[in-house]
Amino acid sequence: MRKHVLILLAIFVLVGVAIFAWLAWPDRARLSVDQVAGRQPTIQAPREQVIPTVNIAKPVGWTNGAKPSVAQGLTIRSFATGLDHPRWLYELPNGDVLVAETNSPPRPSSGLVQRVMNFFLGRAGAAVPSANRITLLRDTDGDGVAEMKTPFMTGLNSPFGMALFDGQLYIADTDALVRVPYREGETKISAKPEKVVPLNPAGNHWARNVIASGDGQTLFVSVGSSSNIAENGMDAEKYRAAILQVWPKDKNWRIYAAGLRNPNGMAINPGNGRLWTVVNERDMLGSDLAPDYLTQVEFGDHFGWPWYYWGGYPDDRVEPANPALQQYVKRPDYALGPHVAALGLTFSKGARLGDRFAKGAFIGEHGSWNRKPASGYKVVFVPFGANNFPVANAKPVEVVGGFLNAKGEAQGRPVGVIVDKTGGLLVADDVGNVVWKVSAAR
Repeated sequence: MRKHVLILLAIFVLVGVAIFAWLAWPDRARLSVDQVAGRQPTIQAPREQVIPTVNIAKPVGWTNGAKPSVAQGLTIRSFATGLDHPRWLYELPNGDVLVAETNSPPRPSSGLVQRVMNFFLGRAGAAVPSANRITLLRDTDGDGVAEMKTPFMTGLNSPFGMALFDGQLYIADTDALVRVPYREGETKISAKPEKVVPLNPAGNHWARNVIASGDGQTLFVSVGSSSNIAENGMDAEKYRAAILQVWPKDKNWRIYAAGLRNPNGMAINPGNGRLWTVVNERDMLGSDLAPDYLTQVEFGDHFGWPWYYWGGYPDDRVEPANPALQQYVKRPDYALGPHVAALGLTFSKGARLGDRFAKGAFIGEHGSWNRKPASGYKVVFVPFGANNFPVANAKPVEVVGGFLNAKGEAQGRPVGVIVDKTGGLLVADDVGNVVWKVSAAR
């Protein structure tokens, strides 16, 4: 009898180990990134994992003169070096460039899950203390290199987005939208920032962005979710996973669009004045799901998070379910591929990079952690047609690459992208601590 019990116990242990190994085994992509990109991406069945696929590129920086690669007909050089985790860029009317040197506020270290997360963030180069600084870069002689690099504002709280509006410079801190008076040509602001609206600070997605609306009447502020799929409850997601519309004069605001897990880059389409954003989608559905995306956003839109992805595919992990929402979920306009971590967004108006990049959007893809093989780690271009939407059947075009070396290590990771006054493309690299400048080859 005892022998049979021991045999049964051994079988149960082996079965348990086998199930655990199956759930924990890294999921490898069965589709290419391009197959999950474009207007009509391939959406396969989810492959859920209790323990996620973890494939983090070790940050090593640029050595021995190495630099990113660029598309044919382009050239690249460093615009500014020696920065401290540069994430976001904004050009002032006189051509000065502001760069937010920033990172997550201190994260809690209690609890096994949070300690594991902090470990992986450190492996990815994302655990360095935030400089909490905006630095001004000025190319004084027009040679494509910033000769001036000076602190512009300090004492902020994980600042990210920046926007000029009615003579005030607005900064999206992690916990509030703030503003200070600005006069053209200033190289330092010491005024104490005035709070315009509070923003919920806690959670995983700390970066807030801000841009002026197309009609110049209001501001848009993006606030990512505090979790992957609202696993801590929807109360923790109040006023999050959304784009807010703010009336700065009255300090009033409303939710403009919702169901956006982590909308980061925002830009106004110069062809029609409409708001567009790039969004980081959810993790732990396998290496082929769900696609990050680029989309136009209208007032009242809901893109499904956390209950649905890509226009109505249900995420059965989310409880309680929300079947009544499904028919109202908006499908995004363009998939960028799974886990590429699309953060930066700017339209190509003013770019002088050749006809190939004359009309469309540049997107900074920070790079995956939840996919094998890695995806993202590049700047891509999405061509737009005469209808001010991405061209049918077009796939993202790599503009800047080479951020991963031959060993799969991260020499850099692109974040914010802007077109500067010379028509070049500036790229913030928060692992290389560089702002790169892409120009047309002579």
